[in-house]
Amino acid sequence: GIDTLHHTTAAAMQHTTARRMFRLRREFSRAFSTKNPVAKFETSMGTFKAELFQDKMPVTSSNFQDLAKTGFYDGLHFHRVIQGFMIQFGCPHSADPDSPMCGTGGPENGSSFKVGDETVTRNNGGCVPDEFAEKISNMPLTLSMANTGRPDSGGSQFFINTNPSGNEFLDFWRDDLAPSKHPVFGEVFEGEDVVTAIEQTQTAPGDRPVTPVKMISITIE
Repeated sequence: GIDTLHHTTAAAMQHTTARRMFRLRREFSRAFSTKNPVAKFETSMGTFKAELFQDKMPVTSSNFQDLAKTGFYDGLHFHRVIQGFMIQFGCPHSADPDSPMCGTGGPENGSSFKVGDETVTRNNGGCVPDEFAEKISNMPLTLSMANTGRPDSGGSQFFINTNPSGNEFLDFWRDDLAPSKHPVFGEVFEGEDVVTAIEQTQTAPGDRPVTPVKMISITIE
């Protein structure tokens, strides 16, 4: 009835305001804080760019940059796309977009990367430590670490949030909403239409794109 419509409209307005404030805070931070690195994603559907939160999430950001710079991501495919939720990428098995192993892989166990002067080793199947340092919400267009649900189980896979209202239930500090814990380490700020196009691609059972979406390269600027 009218009351339901009123509450639905009010909730939508709150979500819109929250998204706008989030973007404004990030734009302000980008303009006035220490310059963070930018990742340029060249895909078969177009190019988009994301700021990496090196200042807030140095371990997770450095892990991603190391993988990008060594060409780990080049030639892989988006293996899981759910419209209104997220698009997921980064599994080495997705070099073959039809592989049944898509979504199960990660970096080489024992490989390492630098965070400043410190060396971090990827253990337990190529995983990195959970970085629950900064409360950055899983708002639209943010990059967030994928994991198995177990502690310290993230590696190379990540997803881009596409839910217009945000996926706050994925925030690591929101135990009141869900047990999921996915730290955010970046945000798309250019080429949002490309992310939307990928999100809207037709999918088959298992949420895999019917027409493979390939990552040609990721470069760090």
